[in-house]
Amino acid sequence: MPPNDGSGQATQVAGERIDLLRQKLRATPAPVKVAGIAAVLVLVVMTPFLWGRLADLIVVVPLLYGPVAVARRNRAVLASVGVGIWGLAVISIAAAKFQQSSLEVVPLLLLPAAVVLAAHSRPLARAFVPCRTVALVLAWSLPPAVLVWSLDRSQPPVIYLIAWGLAVIVLAWRLGKAVQVARADTRQRERAAMTASYSTAGQAPGGRAGSLADQMRGVRAAEGMRGQVTAVGPRNGQQASHELPAITVEQAMTELDAMVGLEPVKNQIRQLTASVEAARRRAEAGYQADKPMQHFVFLGPPGTGKTSVARIIAKIYYAFGLLDSPAVLEAQRADLVGEYLGATAIKTNELIDAALGGVLFIDEAYSLVNEGEGHGDRFGNEAVQALLKRAEDERDNLIVILAGYQRQMEDFLASNPGLNSRFAMRIRFGGYSPAELMELAQAALAQRGESLDNEAVRELTRMMEDVGRRRIIDELGNGRFVRNLLEKAGQARDVRVMTRGPEPAASELMTLRAEDLDEAFGELTSRFRGYAEAPTLENALAEMDELVGLEPVKLQVHEIAAQLRVARLRDRQGLASQPPARHFVFTGPPGTGKTTVARILGRIFAALGLLVRPEVVEAHRADLVGEHLGSTAIKTGKLIDSALGGVLFIDEAYSLYNPGYSGGDAYGSEAVATLLKRAEDDRDRLVIVLAGYPEDMDRFLRSNPGLASRFSVRIGFPSYTPAELAQIMTVIAEQASDSFDPDALPVLERIFGDACDRGRIDELGNGRFARSLFERACAARDLRVADLGEAASAADLTTVTAADVMTAVRGLPGGQDLAN
Repeated sequence: MPPNDGSGQATQVAGERIDLLRQKLRATPAPVKVAGIAAVLVLVVMTPFLWGRLADLIVVVPLLYGPVAVARRNRAVLASVGVGIWGLAVISIAAAKFQQSSLEVVPLLLLPAAVVLAAHSRPLARAFVPCRTVALVLAWSLPPAVLVWSLDRSQPPVIYLIAWGLAVIVLAWRLGKAVQVARADTRQRERAAMTASYSTAGQAPGGRAGSLADQMRGVRAAEGMRGQVTAVGPRNGQQASHELPAITVEQAMTELDAMVGLEPVKNQIRQLTASVEAARRRAEAGYQADKPMQHFVFLGPPGTGKTSVARIIAKIYYAFGLLDSPAVLEAQRADLVGEYLGATAIKTNELIDAALGGVLFIDEAYSLVNEGEGHGDRFGNEAVQALLKRAEDERDNLIVILAGYQRQMEDFLASNPGLNSRFAMRIRFGGYSPAELMELAQAALAQRGESLDNEAVRELTRMMEDVGRRRIIDELGNGRFVRNLLEKAGQARDVRVMTRGPEPAASELMTLRAEDLDEAFGELTSRFRGYAEAPTLENALAEMDELVGLEPVKLQVHEIAAQLRVARLRDRQGLASQPPARHFVFTGPPGTGKTTVARILGRIFAALGLLVRPEVVEAHRADLVGEHLGSTAIKTGKLIDSALGGVLFIDEAYSLYNPGYSGGDAYGSEAVATLLKRAEDDRDRLVIVLAGYPEDMDRFLRSNPGLASRFSVRIGFPSYTPAELAQIMTVIAEQASDSFDPDALPVLERIFGDACDRGRIDELGNGRFARSLFERACAARDLRVADLGEAASAADLTTVTAADVMTAVRGLPGGQDLAN
């Protein structure tokens, strides 16, 4: 066997290197190949002249290699040097052209060398290809410096400052990106480590966890390529892996802090984040720990940021590695309930499957249990049962958030014990204050690039304070109201500027005026009955004082107004105070002004911001009681809903308790039970007045202990005196632009005196009797004056005589005795 001298191995290595060179040539971009061929031709042509310029040849070769290295992402130092020599060449050519001395050019010649060294520093070299960093820095720093150099050659320090300054800025920006990439890598390692800590599914046989590299490969496969960030929106069922963003906990918390208001909510989210972080560290320390996953209930009115906070929670859990995606799938009852029994469970499960790995947000979740018309909601209950089972089975891979109004959600959660146990985390969202509404409006305007003129700023502030004072912002929609107001104001602005005068200026197209806001505000608040009325406390009390008689009632109403004012002042100063009474019992005979005082009371509450509007909804037993058991609660609930924000006045309320029915008054009892519950649940949005005869109301209040406790303020209305009735009749005549003949006043006092002495004034109706008597007297007067024809004077047409009064009283039922 011949000795092996190594020549065969050398030949094999040479062949491999030739093949590698061929592969690299094939992969070289076409422009680089053309430039290389041209350079070779130039060298061939100039070969006779180059033998004495070996140093130039040494420079030319790196120059040719520089573009190739950039295109091929070569990380070698030689590649960066080749790119740096391009910078030296540019500086040398410029120095020769501008005839600068070698010493003056030295600071610039040092720049490429410094950039090469910086590009190969550890933070930059790990994140970016060094030769590309050199090319980027020199491309941004040298051209501006050379341009300034060509314009003014007398100030070399300025040239140095421009070149070095731009180079430092680009390097700093590049370094910042490198740090950001490094943090993302660190976060991904933490996500992989945490996922491994919470689950033993990834352990190799024998109990050994897989390597960190294996974990990182799994995380990167789930997250996609780093740096490809997309907006977080609803999942579409099968979200591609490369669409998932890289999110940190700090970014999610910064987004939370940027939200307007919601301080209690923010504090709860901070506590939640701290708990998850503590669980992560316990897992890293080797302690046994379950994944800190839980489901949530969001309580509060619409437009208070519940959906936005749900997205932030999704990002937090995703950043900790507890969710596969930061997506939030939004749903409502229609997305869970099917068209027939059995289809609902299928539809609910399909919805949950689409949300797996992220967050399922169910708004108005209380609608899943709709006990309307007295029947159970079998479809909604089927959806709830399917939801509860999957929420437990998938608790390590899904977060479910149920959202809705607080009262309705509490009833919904109480309807099924499983809901309370599986959805234990409650987050309450309060309505926005006027200042926060203004902040929301300013942020929305800034985002839209629009502005308000000075008058519009004042008008918008007044509007926000007005809806805050009336406590109507929850009904209007909080943040949604602000958005709708600005959108409608923008539409009004567009109509105004495009229909008036010549071509509008650009500033007019982006500026809102007070009149635009007024038009939008009126449209949005028009659905609230009585909103246009803006009573003041002084006007309401003055109206009360103008009533005839009722001195004890006036005193009590002034006391109630004073208590309400003091309670509001104490609240503003942070002092504890007893909740003011909001439900009342008016006792007294008919016609003594109970309904009128209820309207004034509504104006007082509205003036103090305790009611949305001063409107009074009047009702009787027939308006509350249904035709069959079960329908009464629905009918009573609808009546109360129609009165929300104002006053519900139930006259002859004692008729809801009728002991004469055999077996008791089941219908009236159902109405009373519903009334009591809503009186407590809606005490901040409703004033209820129960009115009737004193003895009957006493019996009614004793029929149910809840009535006496919730209707603790009682106002007694006395019967009118003869003088007060005569005064009432005179006021009625003045309001009708009529008057009484002097001879008629003694007749009126005698009639009213007889009615009071005989104890018939309550039977006749007190003030109603005075009004009826006046209307019949006017009718007698008109009949008498009609015979005068055109000869009738203005006095004849407007004066009621004693004879007219006597004719009127004889025509009233039971009035014959009073006429004698």
